[in-house]
Amino acid sequence: MTAKIQLARGVDEEVSDVRLTRSKDGSTSTATFIINEPNCTSSANSGLTDITGLFMIDEEGELVTRNVNAKFINGKPAGIEAVYKMEGESEWERFMRFMDRYAEANDMGFNKK
Repeated sequence: MTAKIQLARGVDEEVSDVRLTRSKDGSTSTATFIINEPNCTSSANSGLTDITGLFMIDEEGELVTRNVNAKFINGKPAGIEAVYKMEGESEWERFMRFMDRYAEANDMGFNKK
């Protein structure tokens, strides 16, 4: 199974950017996903626009966040920002396994600032 991200069930999205932050002791972490042109809001998917969260799906299962915000310009969707929060090392490691699979499937790279 290929790792994928969805905002509406059944509609795969292409992430524009992912920003990671982590506390110095590793106890809390966040991933902020930016999707500039969500597929679920395109005219081709007009019947599937119920955004109920950000779903990260791979062979291990599913990671979900409901912290999703839409940006609109002149009444039209202009982007989505979703924040996934993690507690502890095990959640961080699971997330990183997902991101490795997603990055490989979508030709993404990692830039450390």
